[in-house]
Amino acid sequence: MSSTSSTRRTAIVAGVLFLVTEVAAIGGLALYRPLLHDAGYVLGPGADTQVFLGALCEFVLALAVTGTGAVLYPVLRGRGEGAAVGYVCGRLLEAAVILVGIVGVLSVVTLRVRAQGAPDADGASLVTAGQALVALHDWTFLFGPNFVLGANTLVLAGLMYTSRLVPRPLAVLGLVGGTLICASATAVLFGIYEQVSLPGSLAALPVFAWEVTLAVRLLAKGFDEGAGPDGRTVGTGAAAVAAV
Repeated sequence: MSSTSSTRRTAIVAGVLFLVTEVAAIGGLALYRPLLHDAGYVLGPGADTQVFLGALCEFVLALAVTGTGAVLYPVLRGRGEGAAVGYVCGRLLEAAVILVGIVGVLSVVTLRVRAQGAPDADGASLVTAGQALVALHDWTFLFGPNFVLGANTLVLAGLMYTSRLVPRPLAVLGLVGGTLICASATAVLFGIYEQVSLPGSLAALPVFAWEVTLAVRLLAKGFDEGAGPDGRTVGTGAAAVAAV
């Protein structure tokens, strides 16, 4: 298999994985809604099947997040091996934090099921325990798909910018998105506004746009093949591609 066809295949796989991360992240958060927004979930009838589907979505998200790091590494390492390794490790960390959040949510379901089998259980204690587990998920959501995602976005967009693997305006969108999501996560951490709020959603839009646009670009055109390992273009045809 030629180097060009291998790189093109890598771009397609990476593009698909980025789209999967977006769909899975949105689906997981939407399906978790009954559990995350009902303080008395552990004492009620529950929506466990919906929560299980949400957990499955987030598990797929964790796999896709890990996959993007692994798939892009062969392309990125020639443009900056240290940063490429950092991106892979960052994506693994992001996936690990997501998995911790999944365990927290599923533990709420387990608590609810066991509470139904123990009618003499202290309701107030059960609610407190359930809220603590929901808080665990909320914190993992802040540090995984916010702080760590922002840092990973900055690393990837920085590599894309210096190497010209994609048009520089697209890479700049990633740099802006990564910076904003990290700044927003910091604001949430210090209680300036809620994580799920209008300011938080607005701050997340650029990084969402970056990942979707990057995915579409990789699927439609792949990487700018005129970008050499040092970021310079090679050949007249490559120069034309890099100027897009």
